[in-house]
Amino acid sequence: MGKSKTKNQKKSRAEANHVAQETYRSVPHSFVFHRGQVGKNVAQLITDVRRVMEPYTAEHLKVRKKNVLKDFVAVAGPIGVTHFMIFGKTPAGVTMRLARLPKGPTLYFKVLKYTLMKDVVSSLKKHRMHGKQFTHHPLLILNNFGSNGMHIKLMATMFQNMFPSINVHKVLLNTIKRCVLLNYSPETQEIEFRHYSLKVVPVGMSRGVKKLMQERFPNMSKFEDISELMMKGAKLSESEAEQDGEHNITELPQVYSGRGNMASEQSAIRLTEIGPRMTLQLTKIQDGMAGGNVMYHATISKTEEDIQEILQRKEAQMKAKAERRKKQEKNVAQKKKQKEEHKKKSLAGIKRKADDKDKDNEVEDPGVQDGGAGAAVESDDEAEYYRQAVGEEPDEDMFLKKRRSKDGPRGPAKKMRKLNGNKTSGQDKGAKRSVPGGRYKDKQEKKFGNQEKKPFGKKQSPGGKPFRKKTSDRENRFGGKKKFEGKRTFSGKINKGKAFQSKSKKSKGVFNKKSGGGAKQGFKHKKGKG
Repeated sequence: MGKSKTKNQKKSRAEANHVAQETYRSVPHSFVFHRGQVGKNVAQLITDVRRVMEPYTAEHLKVRKKNVLKDFVAVAGPIGVTHFMIFGKTPAGVTMRLARLPKGPTLYFKVLKYTLMKDVVSSLKKHRMHGKQFTHHPLLILNNFGSNGMHIKLMATMFQNMFPSINVHKVLLNTIKRCVLLNYSPETQEIEFRHYSLKVVPVGMSRGVKKLMQERFPNMSKFEDISELMMKGAKLSESEAEQDGEHNITELPQVYSGRGNMASEQSAIRLTEIGPRMTLQLTKIQDGMAGGNVMYHATISKTEEDIQEILQRKEAQMKAKAERRKKQEKNVAQKKKQKEEHKKKSLAGIKRKADDKDKDNEVEDPGVQDGGAGAAVESDDEAEYYRQAVGEEPDEDMFLKKRRSKDGPRGPAKKMRKLNGNKTSGQDKGAKRSVPGGRYKDKQEKKFGNQEKKPFGKKQSPGGKPFRKKTSDRENRFGGKKKFEGKRTFSGKINKGKAFQSKSKKSKGVFNKKSGGGAKQGFKHKKGKG
């Protein structure tokens, strides 16, 4: 089990992480992607250029067809991306745009020739390429960019700002494993793009000693003494021959990784190309992000008058655009104001409607809602009217209906049942049920002294029973037509429905019951009876 870290170690680790984050944010970052349809080779070239720009680039950037340049600009701001390298393909050839975020300028290049990384590596007899080389940014080398011309200086500045700056007093030599070379040719106005791997080897010793310093130990089975290897370096392959000279030998200020690379010692710097290669030609420079005024054009030259005319036309367009924008903002504000007014009116109308509804509910209904004092007053008025008209005191339960509306439906009703329970027998109750409206008729008799009244619209029979109106076969007592769905016979016709079929075995029909002289016609009777 390891020891726990002390407070000083934790503090130093936190400070180192903070410094690393600040350093990472301060260096330039880039996006390398394509616009439009490109072939397989151009897509591979984009992958190789991303490899060159590591580690400060989006290595696995996903590009979709529906993405536009504004999408990349919107994403680039929050994550600190400063440069775009945009590749495209036209019928004339491959193009590359180098843009500075967020406001430009934008440099347009034509890719005259290019070679992929796999092709460069496969052409070499020995190559030095490993994953640790891409953990640090490459060293930028510019050649012949000091010639006169505004566009040349602007190109040099753009290329320099694409890579992190190096402080020669603080830089660690072990972090420099690669270099990017940009060579400008004033005669052809072309830029050569090369990518190399660095290797530092010690000098000033024989090839045999260097062989011993390397990881692979030489075969000395044919040597009689080790001095032969040290002095002569016999039987070494020709591929190990050195081509070092004054052009690549220098004195190291620091210890460099590798055997024999000591400080203040002579060492040779060897470059191995790992690709890709590109031959570029500048065609145009614009002062904006993929737009704006043309600052330089390789093929088209304009006079001062043309430039002024273009500027005036551009100013007129910007002025018209500003006026349209102002008008649109005014219309939007007006529509928003109308919407707010309409919303206020709607809310006021809804509130007014709700208030009117509440007022309608609060209006007093004398026949329904006056169940309290109003009902009692009306009952007292009827009793007084009865005294003046008849000259007698009314019974206690004569105006009970009015009081019942005061007390509720369940209060005095029980008292009425108790009062009527001793006076009426079971036969009287049955008679009341047989007479339509018998229950209410009994109350009327109590109120008005058993005065006999004829039922409205009916004839009174001698026995006291009313004659009912004869209903036809097709009509019921309420005036509607009967719907017979059972097996019933009417004047010899049989209904096929069986919903109301009689369960009796003796009678075939449902209405075959014997009747007296008042039997209705139209019913079928059994043979031999009546």
